[in-house]
Amino acid sequence: MVDFIGTRRVQELVRDLGTAPFIAGLEREIEADYRRWSELEKSPRHATHSPLGVIELMPASDGRQYAFKYVNGHPKNTAKGLLTVMAFGVLADVETGYPLALAEMTLTTALRTAATSVVAARALARRDSRVMALIGNGSQSEFQAIAFHDALGVRELRLYDVDPHATDKLVANLARAQLPGLRVVRCRSAAEAAAGADIITTITADKRNAFILTPEMIAPGMHLNAVGGDCPGKTELHPDILRRPDARVVVEFEPQSRVEGEIQQMPADFPVVELTRVLTEGAGGRTRESDVTIFDSVGFALEDFTALRYVYRLHRERRGERTSIDLIPDLQDPKDLYALIARPRVVREPVPELLEA
Repeated sequence: MVDFIGTRRVQELVRDLGTAPFIAGLEREIEADYRRWSELEKSPRHATHSPLGVIELMPASDGRQYAFKYVNGHPKNTAKGLLTVMAFGVLADVETGYPLALAEMTLTTALRTAATSVVAARALARRDSRVMALIGNGSQSEFQAIAFHDALGVRELRLYDVDPHATDKLVANLARAQLPGLRVVRCRSAAEAAAGADIITTITADKRNAFILTPEMIAPGMHLNAVGGDCPGKTELHPDILRRPDARVVVEFEPQSRVEGEIQQMPADFPVVELTRVLTEGAGGRTRESDVTIFDSVGFALEDFTALRYVYRLHRERRGERTSIDLIPDLQDPKDLYALIARPRVVREPVPELLEA
């Protein structure tokens, strides 16, 4: 039997710990895995594109455990009452190849994306950053807001979305989250939201080359957490922002980011630094208070590998609903798979011989 960690179980684990502590624990583990980068088997995700969206597989392994995530990105799904992004994942034991758990990854992806954003911002943003613009107020925005408020001390959020109902939703959910000392400001444009911000997080869903941020919106010393540009043909930053002489561009896994990130707009030799080098060597990050640091985040399989291990461990350690599924056949003879479908053997009783009197 294989552990099944469904949406209800992840809800239970997050509510048990609290959203901010859950993200903080995941943040620590993601950073630890980025620091052991050389131990991990890595590859760009495999993507299948269609006119309406993308379906991706994201694998990673450390030689002891293996994980993959199945995830989609379909921006027009909300018109059908469906999620823009939905995901599930598998964590497996490398020694046997057997899966340990099948888990939901829709909620977990939002949590790990927020945690990864904090890992990068802690290394790149100015330490006195207290004001964040949050441009794109969809399904991942609350997680970003909670994580930056808790981990980095953000005390003012400047919100903008082309859909005012998305901002209504975010404002209501932030009020329910009861984040102490947080001031929330609704803005009429991305430029208004960016004005005076120390950190700008862009997390839009539209699948196109867009200029959510343009050069005149960027002030010296800002940190840009560019999350929404995460597939070919989908960007959020004007390329002149990347070309700034004071810009420092950091990516998760360069071969993947060259195809999917903001840097898909740039020449193949455009200089970037991977996050692992910033964390382990201090290379390529902020050198002056006036630098503009850019985390070109597309989401990398390492983060899902970490998140699956984290959720699986909590699931095993903490009380609550435990469900298993019979995903793998249980055989008396491991060489006799046919036994699962073979008809039961009929044992015929001998017929008594009739004798004449």
